[in-house]
Amino acid sequence: MKIDLQQIKQRFAIIGNSLLLNRAIDVALQVAPTDLSVLITGESGVGKESFPQIIHQNSSRKHGQYIAVNCGAIPEGTIDSELFGHEKGSFTGALSDRKGYFEVADGGTIFLDEVGELPISTQARLLRVLESGEFIKVGSSKVLKTNVRIVAATNVNLTLAVGEGKFREDLFYRLSTVPINVPSLRERPEDIYLLFRKFAGDCAEKYRMPAIKLSDEAKQLLLSYRWPGNVRELKNLTERISVIEEERMITVDTLKQYLPDSHVEKLPVLVKHDPDYKMFNSEREILYQVLFDMKKDVNELKELVHGLMSGNISVESKENENTYAHSHQKIHHVDHVIQEAEAVEEEALSLEEAEKEMIRKTLEKYNGKRKSAAAELKISERTLYRKIKEYNLE
Repeated sequence: MKIDLQQIKQRFAIIGNSLLLNRAIDVALQVAPTDLSVLITGESGVGKESFPQIIHQNSSRKHGQYIAVNCGAIPEGTIDSELFGHEKGSFTGALSDRKGYFEVADGGTIFLDEVGELPISTQARLLRVLESGEFIKVGSSKVLKTNVRIVAATNVNLTLAVGEGKFREDLFYRLSTVPINVPSLRERPEDIYLLFRKFAGDCAEKYRMPAIKLSDEAKQLLLSYRWPGNVRELKNLTERISVIEEERMITVDTLKQYLPDSHVEKLPVLVKHDPDYKMFNSEREILYQVLFDMKKDVNELKELVHGLMSGNISVESKENENTYAHSHQKIHHVDHVIQEAEAVEEEALSLEEAEKEMIRKTLEKYNGKRKSAAAELKISERTLYRKIKEYNLE
């Protein structure tokens, strides 16, 4: 199997020898001859797009169509038409019949990247394809059949999305018949320097220049960095240094100039990937309710203590004695919780402002080009569009 793995790595330009990476490739090869649905998970930039190609090229469908669809880049109003096709006149601009990807790829494989961005209505249509191979074009009542292998990928926590009602539970289980997790660079640090040398060599060959090298200290910094953008970020950084720096030996001070400030570089990743992160609008409403309930409890406790101290309430019973003894402690605890909650609210608001400023500057950097800005922020174009509307950045 080791020989097969090396052949696969060479064919699909995969660099690395970590056990987690080898395991992911091995699972892809094992499931390829079947028609089982596969869900590929992993952070943005880890190279998930290689795995559906590995599966397709090692399956009986390899001579059929292979279509990759970025679900996050297609506007919500047109995604059903893109996937399932439409009839002439079914909506404004539908000047003729159109075949969707599921009809075109009949007998082949469809790769649904960023599947977590699909609208709920489209998820229902996709579930029908997975269960029965049937679909209906937009504006039609005729049921069509397709024989398509579906491989999906996501960099979001779909289990969390299911719990929040943003992703159908039945679709999640249908898609994840065989899950494959592509490890992040943090999970395979032994591959970081290998990738750096590969990218440096490729860039040197492309632009006919000597390849850059790292001092020992610079190498240690390279290995200790978090790499939130993973392989994509490492490649971009290597190419940028190769082109800009005249000196071919890169010192640790030089490398530091190209690694973003820790707070700035984590912000887009926090907004997109942190499983504990919630959208600020809905979170703020919940937080306000929690604060209101807590303050109500504090007021009731204060009234109780005041009554006990003034003698309006008897402390003769054991229960009241216990209440009196612990009331001050309980009030202090709840007050402390409220202070923490209010601090969280203030932090949420400050993060929101930081996110807004980050998006504004990135849009300015790329002269308003959303695709380039979304790629740098490591969010989908649809999410960026929603953020632009939310922050009035148009």
